[in-house]
Amino acid sequence: MKITDLLKEDTIKLDLKATSKSAVLSELADQLNSADRLNDKDAFLKNIFEREEQSTTGVGEGIAIPHAKTAAVKTPAIAFGRSSDGIDYDSLDGQPAHLFFMIAASEGANNAHLEALSRLSTFLMDPKFQDKMYQATTKAQILEAVNAKETELDGPEETEEITSNILAVTACPTGIAHTYMAAEKLSETAKEMGITIKVETNGSSGVKNRLTDQEIADADAIIVAADTKVEMERFSGKPVIETGVGKAIHEANDLLNRAINQDAPIYQGEGTKVKSTDKEQKSGFYKHLMNGVSNMLPFVVGGGILIALSFFWGINSADPNSSEYNAFAYMLNTIGGGKAFFLMVPVLAGFIASSIADRPGFAPGMVGGLIATTVTGAEGAAGGSGFLGGLIAGFLAGYVTLLVKKAFEKLPDSLEGLKPVLFFPLFSIAITGLIMMMINPPLTKIYTGLTAFLEGMGGTNQVLLGIILGAMMALDMGGPVNKAAYTFGIAMLDAHNYTFIATVMAAGMVPPLGMALATTLFKKRFTKQEREAGKTSYALGACFITEGVIPFAAADPARVIPSAMVGAAVTGGLSMLFDIGLRAPHGGIFVIGLVDGGLGKALLYLLAIIIGSIVTALLVGLLKKNIEKTA
Repeated sequence: MKITDLLKEDTIKLDLKATSKSAVLSELADQLNSADRLNDKDAFLKNIFEREEQSTTGVGEGIAIPHAKTAAVKTPAIAFGRSSDGIDYDSLDGQPAHLFFMIAASEGANNAHLEALSRLSTFLMDPKFQDKMYQATTKAQILEAVNAKETELDGPEETEEITSNILAVTACPTGIAHTYMAAEKLSETAKEMGITIKVETNGSSGVKNRLTDQEIADADAIIVAADTKVEMERFSGKPVIETGVGKAIHEANDLLNRAINQDAPIYQGEGTKVKSTDKEQKSGFYKHLMNGVSNMLPFVVGGGILIALSFFWGINSADPNSSEYNAFAYMLNTIGGGKAFFLMVPVLAGFIASSIADRPGFAPGMVGGLIATTVTGAEGAAGGSGFLGGLIAGFLAGYVTLLVKKAFEKLPDSLEGLKPVLFFPLFSIAITGLIMMMINPPLTKIYTGLTAFLEGMGGTNQVLLGIILGAMMALDMGGPVNKAAYTFGIAMLDAHNYTFIATVMAAGMVPPLGMALATTLFKKRFTKQEREAGKTSYALGACFITEGVIPFAAADPARVIPSAMVGAAVTGGLSMLFDIGLRAPHGGIFVIGLVDGGLGKALLYLLAIIIGSIVTALLVGLLKKNIEKTA
């Protein structure tokens, strides 16, 4: 239903006399009643006031849209009123309201009032339309402006034909924020462009909205926006755009236009390299590494938190020979440290190798990772070469497996079935294992030496490193630099140094928290949409989802990114200065209680986060200017 079907000259009043919220509602109801749109004005007004008691319909920016669906309405209608002086309407932004649209929906009108409300909201997002509402001197000009906006909105839809069928896959290393933000952006942009799209998400909770074989066969083109490995063989023979997940968030329109024009190489499948024209396509090294890290994270997070929980009964509560021994604490520590953490490096290596060589690489990668942590050859180094050895084992196993696969390409077809079950695992495990057995002792010495050096860093150097790690966490907000800092924190966690992971997590919480605080303290510097996004950023920051700052950084990178980096660097330095240790590598504010050292250290950790967030908020407030509001 169009707005022009509901808004007529006899329901428009350009010079409202009311000076209060209740008075303006009564005056608009009178206008509807005098136009013979109501059965019972008093009953209608009662419904309007009941709706206002639930929450204000003053949406801000000088606009209010009171509405009700009731049997008191004879004919669905919209009344428009304008107040030059403005009326205190309890609007969401606390500013006076000047433009009023009262929607009256009859009882049997289905959800027509909601459709009208949605349509009006769309109109009013256009500053030019708002200007016309303020500047109109006649009722006819009001209707002319509304009709023009209707034509602008509906005209293209009458002739536009959906001719493209696009599929997409999104995946980021942690599968928490970028994955779903990219999917939402692609879906929204495709809808605006009149394109049919289905987006599969490869998130931390698994694959959602999976693409079917038939959908792939019918697709015109496929966008794979991923910073980690996804299943690609199913796309053989189709135009495929391979890019980073960040590009889907920031340049969805360009990607979709390329997909429409099939401006992409045909994916040939395993063994055939197709050169991508996309400059933002992540390097193979980064993708393989992130595939290992993302699959390792559940072991690190779950194991680390279980270990930390076991200390509630005492720091030695898992030791049967200690007076603090507690059987339940022992079980938690064994599950977290003895099992989950034990699998961390083998899983890292296994998934790096499988990213390089697909399924045949997984077994040699796991074995290589296990050798890295159990075969030391260095006295006193019970943890082997740890994270460093796992990285090397993963890449070694992946490329060894590729060589083995290449070596057996010429086997007769009758032996094809033996390749994956006999030849590949036998030779790739043997070669990877032998090499790791030889290189692991020197790797162990390097790893333990590096760990000892970092642990021995004194006050100033340690604070400086914390500042650097903090700035890295905020530089690209979940991108490669952020992930490099976080991966370093995990590596040191594996080496039983818990200050680095505490530093990177605290610093990673600051950008979204700082921007959220800025939208609260400096409301005039942000649009209504940004202020709403700020509310969400409080939750994202508290959960250690740095990506929550992306919408702000995309809109104003020159001010937001430096402010976020300074605040995060301050928090990183303070965390190191306070010597905060934390065994939980994720969880944000929900795991602060697990900080080593009890309540005092936990409060200092919280203080470091708060100070960094305030620094970011103040810098943003200083750098940004007030948004000019339409008069």
